[in-house]
Amino acid sequence: MAATTAQPMGSLPSGVGICTTAPDIFYLPELVFGGLVWMLVASTHVDPPNPLGWVMFVSVFCFVMTFLWMIIFAAGCHKNSSGWAAADLVYHGLAVLFYLSAGVDLAYITLLNKSKELKIYKIDISAVVFAYVATLLYFIHAILSAIRWKYF
Repeated sequence: MAATTAQPMGSLPSGVGICTTAPDIFYLPELVFGGLVWMLVASTHVDPPNPLGWVMFVSVFCFVMTFLWMIIFAAGCHKNSSGWAAADLVYHGLAVLFYLSAGVDLAYITLLNKSKELKIYKIDISAVVFAYVATLLYFIHAILSAIRWKYF
């Protein structure tokens, strides 16, 4: 008989279970791609400061909150409560909106800075791509969180 790590959608995992169940399996990729956006934007001159400051805020905020969220879930502090399932949905939905707006800002600024140094331009393009990958990961996580919340 084959062992299974499947968990019903109406429950929240804890411990190592967050690494094997959807949507929680997306925590690590969200951290990786969000961290890459943060590092790539920070490695260039943040000019103009207003839109790129928003990109930095979004990437740092989502990185820290996702890390804390992952620790809370791994430690089992949620006690399998439906309120935590709803909070998971709300947080990841907010992260999607934040990253989408940051990705659009970053793409626009990158387009405006096209005529500047080629190395900085390539770093900015990479940051834009990773911002949209992070947006997609948060979006998938939000959709799967909504499905899990529905079954609570």
